[in-house]
Formats: sequence, structure tokens, C-alpha cells
Amino acid sequence: MIIEEVNYLSHPDQVKLIPGAAKAINTLNSLKIPVIIVSNQAGVAKGFFPITQIPLVHERLNQLLARENAHVDAIYYCPHHSEGSVPEYSFQCKCRKPKPGMLVEAEEKLNLNLTQSWLIGDNITDMEAAASVGCNSILVRTGHGKQFANQYLPGGTIVKSDVYEAVNFILNSFSNLGYCA
Repeated sequence: MIIEEVNYLSHPDQVKLIPGAAKAINTLNSLKIPVIIVSNQAGVAKGFFPITQIPLVHERLNQLLARENAHVDAIYYCPHHSEGSVPEYSFQCKCRKPKPGMLVEAEEKLNLNLTQSWLIGDNITDMEAAASVGCNSILVRTGHGKQFANQYLPGGTIVKSDVYEAVNFILNSFSNLGYCA
């Protein structure tokens, strides 16, 4: 939802930021709000690409964000899938969304309060993971989000066009409540 959808993203050259994503992240950075990415990477378990490609993709993402004075504070990913073909990654885990493992790990390592956090995602599994830990959620219509926008969404999920609109919604909500200057 911050990069253009590529089926089984596996190479740094495939990373292209969605318009407005870096600006949205930069806004959060300027307010000292942590930005965390949690991503399912089933392509590893399914044998589509080796796990060594993931850090290269993350490095490219970080480069593109840095060009626009933005950064993410942490990236968590799940390479597992119960129907994979690579044995060491082919099992039911606690981190693959909709399970909350990556969110719980981020909460513990970064001292976050998930019930006061927002998850912005483009998949129903993102919304389910957020709901399972009491996290607020926004589904964006970029990437996979178009197909889920008119379905039942858990936990009072809000729907917005893209990450830039979602971040503005969050910040306006807080400023209306007196939490943000």
C-alpha cells in the first residue's frame, strides 16, 4: 500500500512508490510517529524467490523514501506459508497476517501501544490482524484494497483512497480531539 502492487515482489527494480506515500510517511516522521511495515512474503515459502531478496527489496524501498526525506522505523515480514514448497518456511506460523505475530513483535521491540496505533493496509488480512490486537485500521483502495473495499471489514475499519488520505484522516482525527498540534 506504499508501493505499487507486484505479484510476489522479489526484486529491487520492482519497487515503485505509490504517489503520495513518501509524503505521508514524511509527515508522520516529522511528528515523531513511528512508521512500521508488516508484510506477508509467501513467495519465499512457495519457492518463487530466496529469502535473501527481501533485504534487497527493503534497501531499495528505504532508498526511495530517503530521496523524499522519509523513512520507516522498522520492517517485519513473514516468509511462511502453510502451502509452501520450501520446507523450512512451509508451516502454519504465528506471524503471517491475519495472525498478529508481527504486530506483537513490533509492540514489544518498539514499545508501542497497539490499541492507540493505526494499521493502514490494502488487504482484509491486514484488517483482521489489526482487529485481533485492538488496533485501529484503515483499508486503502490501492493494491489489493479495491477488491475488499465493499466487503464486510472487521472492527470498524475505515476505507480511504490511499495512504496519503489515510494519514491525513488520522492526523485530522487527533487534532479534532486536541491530541495533535
